[in-house]
Amino acid sequence: MAESASAPGASNGAAPAPDSAGQTVAAIPQADTISADEIALYDRQIRLWGVQAQEKIRTANILLVSIKALANEVAKNLVLAGIGSITLADHEVVVDDDLGAQFFVSEADIGKNRAEAAAPQIQKLNPRVKVNVITRDIRTEQDVTFYAAYDVIIATDLDFLSLSSLDSGARLAHRPFYAGASHGFYGFIFADLGTHDFVVEREKSNRPTRLAPETATRSVIGTTTKKESGKTIEMVRKRELYTPLLLVNTCPLPPDMQNSLRKLRKVHPLLTCIRALWDYQRNGHGILPSHSTTDLQLFTTIATEKHKELQLPAETLRSEFLRSFLQNLGSELAPVTAFLGGQLAQDVINVLGQREQPIQNLMLFDGEESVGPIYSLHPIFPDNPVPAMPTIAPDVPVLVV
Repeated sequence: MAESASAPGASNGAAPAPDSAGQTVAAIPQADTISADEIALYDRQIRLWGVQAQEKIRTANILLVSIKALANEVAKNLVLAGIGSITLADHEVVVDDDLGAQFFVSEADIGKNRAEAAAPQIQKLNPRVKVNVITRDIRTEQDVTFYAAYDVIIATDLDFLSLSSLDSGARLAHRPFYAGASHGFYGFIFADLGTHDFVVEREKSNRPTRLAPETATRSVIGTTTKKESGKTIEMVRKRELYTPLLLVNTCPLPPDMQNSLRKLRKVHPLLTCIRALWDYQRNGHGILPSHSTTDLQLFTTIATEKHKELQLPAETLRSEFLRSFLQNLGSELAPVTAFLGGQLAQDVINVLGQREQPIQNLMLFDGEESVGPIYSLHPIFPDNPVPAMPTIAPDVPVLVV
């Protein structure tokens, strides 16, 4: 992730010397709201993604909901990257179980609100970042102006209905939404960015770049060029369309996967198990299955149905994996939350800076196999692309369901 320490060649809060970061110093007039000591502090990451992207990052207001181990990692990386402010929202209190993989709370915080307990430690990471706290339950917040106050909304380790409700609020406010969760060795990151434009830089080829759809959800909408180290660099602007979580739980795999038995056999069974867990929660069975025979049988039945729904070969959903997934539910492992938190925070930074292809739209992580496949799930087919979200006037009353 981004580094908060100044790079070699920067000292005492001064801007980096031209011989170490000439490009960065030359860019200062383009973003004169960034002070010289900030240029020095964030020198390495500015050289990585540019001063204009850093300007967007330093003014970003992030909402982070549910402050557990994964949220600790997300907050750490975003605060060190120099975001403008972060609001921690959590109505729960610190309990003994929180002391395992979390590093912003201690035994002395037991009984305190989780967000209030973590805030001082998060603030110490970067005094330049404003840290706010919300201690009420916002999972059913229906006011669109509440969501519109933030540039990105991130919710971690919540049940499916809570995540869907927050996603709906973010969508109505036209704000990017991320969800994530860790379950022992396993976890996921989900992104719903509505409609998102971003730029990919590459060396210009002899063949002209066509302004046309690349996939059912992604189109090339413009190009510009620049000279860099004697080469012509093409900056390709693309537009990506996303699907809300409520639909993703029942969406098919992409057609190119559906039509290939070889690809279907490679689909990770964690996709089935995550969607089975979402169905378990959505249908009112509880947050996590217990170890009772009834619950285990119910979850196995749901998983089998979700596996068939995805048109996956029956033999790829093994009882051993189902058992491992169920045994990991509800636990937090620091290496897994560190990986997921780093990936999620980096994607948020890319989205703020409108650089690089973001996650589209569900990334899974299996810590036992050290694999992180990404699946693009949409209610579409090649000739029926995802429709753009209609514009809603800010004063129109809405209801989040």
